[in-house]
Amino acid sequence: MCDSVVSSNLGRPRAANTKALMGIGLLIAAVACFAILDTTTKRVTAEVPLLMAIWARYIIQALLTTAYVLPQRGLTILRTPNLPMQLTRGVLLMLVTLLAFLSLKHLPVGEFTAIAMTTPLLVTLLAARLLGEHVSAFRLMLVGGGFIGTMVIVRPGGDAFGWAMLLPVALVIINAAFQLLTSRMTRTEDSLTTQFYTGWVGTLIATVPLLWSWVAISDLHIWLGLILMGVAGAVGHFLLIMAYERTSTATLMPYMYVQIGFAMLGGWIMFDHVPDHLSMLGIGLIALCGIAGGLLTVHESSRRRQLA
Repeated sequence: MCDSVVSSNLGRPRAANTKALMGIGLLIAAVACFAILDTTTKRVTAEVPLLMAIWARYIIQALLTTAYVLPQRGLTILRTPNLPMQLTRGVLLMLVTLLAFLSLKHLPVGEFTAIAMTTPLLVTLLAARLLGEHVSAFRLMLVGGGFIGTMVIVRPGGDAFGWAMLLPVALVIINAAFQLLTSRMTRTEDSLTTQFYTGWVGTLIATVPLLWSWVAISDLHIWLGLILMGVAGAVGHFLLIMAYERTSTATLMPYMYVQIGFAMLGGWIMFDHVPDHLSMLGIGLIALCGIAGGLLTVHESSRRRQLA
């Protein structure tokens, strides 16, 4: 009897570790999908109007999400305790998408992704300021390091600086607001309901300007690119949800920065672009600060559990 109890207790950490590893694997697959989305977006938006590409990305994701959740939930998927928050989240993500597509039209994929990945660092700063959360001096240093890395890539006043460099910076600010709202909504909202609303809110917003931006496309490769954008976005978000269902955000956060590597690989394969030495330095600094921030969160969570 005692042996079976000991065996059961030993099995629990192993099961938890297995779930965590599965979550990490799903997260890495998700960020690979997002890198494919960004790389394909840069290629496609060189050939089709930006607003048309955004609409295609949203309508495909919304249809795939509906096909997945409707048979399981039916019309109960529409139930939400806070419709204004769902609509606001959808609008914020549409703004993030618009800025991302504009950024990718003018900037290399790797550099754009690195700047965009400073969002968690800014969320930390805003959480301390707006939500009154305690932030250690070391974490503030990591936020500062991420900001320095961004400035190294953007280089205000340098030859590489242009107005397009401000687009991902604006994206980070709006994305931080989006993430804070999402964090608040997870306490009361179902994740699939949120995914459903976000997809269709974005689709409806993108449909209005489509009347003036639609162009006929005869090239099959462009259509395949538009479809790939929608599929990569939808699959990436589903994999992300599955990852969060298996392990904590703190465990997953350090691995988010793998997306920078995927983005640089995509930029090299598709566009033969390799960041210059200063940009590589900035990218490395952002990734280092982000990973250190994630590992610090894991350490703090572990200490809280031990003290509880």
